[in-house]
Amino acid sequence: MEVVIIGLGLIGGSFAKGIKRLHPNATLIGIDTNNDHLTEALEIGFIDAKGDTNALKTADMVVVSIPVDVMVKQLPAILDAVKEDCVVFDAGSTKTLICNTIANHPKRRNFLAAHPIAGTEFSGPSAAFDGLYDGKTNIICEVEKTTFKLQERALKLFQDLGMRIRYMNPEAHDKHIAYVSHLSHISAFMLGKTVIEEEKNEHDIFDMAGSGFESTVRLAKSSPDMWTPIFKQNKDNVLKSLEEYIKNLESFKEMISENDFEGIYNQMNNTNRIKQILKGIPLTKTLD
Repeated sequence: MEVVIIGLGLIGGSFAKGIKRLHPNATLIGIDTNNDHLTEALEIGFIDAKGDTNALKTADMVVVSIPVDVMVKQLPAILDAVKEDCVVFDAGSTKTLICNTIANHPKRRNFLAAHPIAGTEFSGPSAAFDGLYDGKTNIICEVEKTTFKLQERALKLFQDLGMRIRYMNPEAHDKHIAYVSHLSHISAFMLGKTVIEEEKNEHDIFDMAGSGFESTVRLAKSSPDMWTPIFKQNKDNVLKSLEEYIKNLESFKEMISENDFEGIYNQMNNTNRIKQILKGIPLTKTLD
């Protein structure tokens, strides 16, 4: 099997490492606009060779893990180049524009729209690791538009990597992901910005920041090159999520101003149920 990985950062590199383990005889070819990333990926050993668009002609599988603004420009050309029995899947955090971009492409049947809900705050080839996708959810959109034997090939890989599969239409994906992913990144970026602007002494930040602050602001270390296009493509849903978030912040601020600490307690206590949701425990279940 010949696999082309386009984009050799955390996501693409982790796919490459997983594929290497599952298919040791596969040939993995890397494509990246950053030559340093290509060299690093070769040195780490999760690709076998550097490649260019010519490698797409003979590929059996193509993994596209590049910023979503670049993806909408490059994906039609990628599909133009691949052979009839090659499956192409992406890992983009937005789905509507990507799916609409190639909706009428002659090789739409070769493409599977995917979004593995996995990642860290780190980027680049050195951030990649085998096991990133174990136990993670992979959202698949418009699966019915992908040729059955090709979707089977990709879905088997996802399952072999330990992912749970969920199917969703692109519009629903973008709406929900704005709340559970995009909003959390914005919150982290703005929390980091607020602290940097107000705490002028970097030593104070370092000395006084506890584990709560560190875990909350962790996502602020994510790549702006990746996240700015995501916010742009999912603008309407991001704005809606921000409106709701700001409304809750204003309400919290007002309760503090009015010394309504009972109200604050009740809001925090009610929100504690998020722990159950994240653990997959039904909210109606009685806890010991």
